[in-house]
Amino acid sequence: MESMPEKKIILVIHGPNLNMLGKREPEVYGKATLDDINTALKETGNHLGVCVETFQSNHEGVIVDKIQEIMNSHHGLIINPGAYTHTSVAIRDALLLLSFPVVEVHLSNIYKRETFRHHSMIAGVATGQISGLGGDGYILALEYLARQCRAIVHN
Repeated sequence: MESMPEKKIILVIHGPNLNMLGKREPEVYGKATLDDINTALKETGNHLGVCVETFQSNHEGVIVDKIQEIMNSHHGLIINPGAYTHTSVAIRDALLLLSFPVVEVHLSNIYKRETFRHHSMIAGVATGQISGLGGDGYILALEYLARQCRAIVHN
């Protein structure tokens, strides 16, 4: 009897201030809360046959620790580094440790905002970037990663 392959695990990391979604600048970030986004991600993950874990921190080193922790246990990463997108060499370097796809997500279009937000330290090491599609960006990233996980199983 052939054993069922274990469910692939995708982590979603939310960076600083994303715990304030729904309260912080709703005209920029929307009215959905972080709990709303995480619930939608987990429900979509169940539908797609992947396990979705979520994590939020306002602290750069804690995010780096989490990335290092998942090196050998997970199969994909969605990361919204928040303000660390534009400043964190440490998060960028931690992402280089991963051997699976990483999708950078931003709720707002960072290229339509202040000039300092136009540069991403993460984009050069991520598999791809989704910007400006609100919470839908996370779902699109999850759909992409789930397809990548299925491709790994079938190869």
